[in-house]
Amino acid sequence: MADILWVEDQSHWIEKFQPVLEATDFDGRPTRVRVFRFAEAACQYIKQSGAGQAPDIALLDAQMNGRDSAGASVSRALQRKWPDVPQVYLSEYSGTDIEQSAFEQGGIQDFIAKHQRNIEAVLCWRIKAALRQREAPTTEQLTSGPLTLDKLTWEVFWHGHKLMNPNNPRRPLGPTPRKILRYLVEASPRPVSTLQMAEALEADPERFSYANYRQHIKTLRHAVQQAQPERDFMALCQRGEGIVTFGDLGAYCWKPVQSE
Repeated sequence: MADILWVEDQSHWIEKFQPVLEATDFDGRPTRVRVFRFAEAACQYIKQSGAGQAPDIALLDAQMNGRDSAGASVSRALQRKWPDVPQVYLSEYSGTDIEQSAFEQGGIQDFIAKHQRNIEAVLCWRIKAALRQREAPTTEQLTSGPLTLDKLTWEVFWHGHKLMNPNNPRRPLGPTPRKILRYLVEASPRPVSTLQMAEALEADPERFSYANYRQHIKTLRHAVQQAQPERDFMALCQRGEGIVTFGDLGAYCWKPVQSE
């Protein structure tokens, strides 16, 4: 049985998503959704459960019953008891300090905004991706020259400097740009088209346009440049190294950096 531990305090979200989750085939087995409306109850359940009672994935609300730290308290309990359980936030506070704190705390795979088009499908795609990531045999790091990607935390380092949000250096780089960079490096030296990247991200291809792709690439380039300002990453890209635009096909590719 695919077992989802879900912490959510608002009834309308439970009524909206629980039937969808229970009806979805995540891994060829029936799905069970165990809902906790209070963070304290979830933490108590985690503490009292045995090692063999770990869920397949944890779905966390960030703010509950007026407490910004509610989701974080459950996340810490999960990390102490079952560090291998993937954690995905489903929250109304995407793009806020709450999301920043969640990623800085570590241990989470994704942060999904509740208020978005086609949210039911997006939620199921992301859960499937997190479960596949957990099950797939993998080394912990992916490297290409001075670039290092941690496959467990999705953190990215350039010459040992962690990539941060170029618009707010105190916040981590968002999950989508980091995933795009990983897929580009794994596909290197082959280019990845917009449609191929949408499939890799399990995004709706009607919504993930070349404009979206281009904006994430712009964010990545600026994040790398920001990580080590004395090295001109933009110039490297223009010379055909790093994150390179591929022709007129709406594609990009990762070319290992050789000239540094």
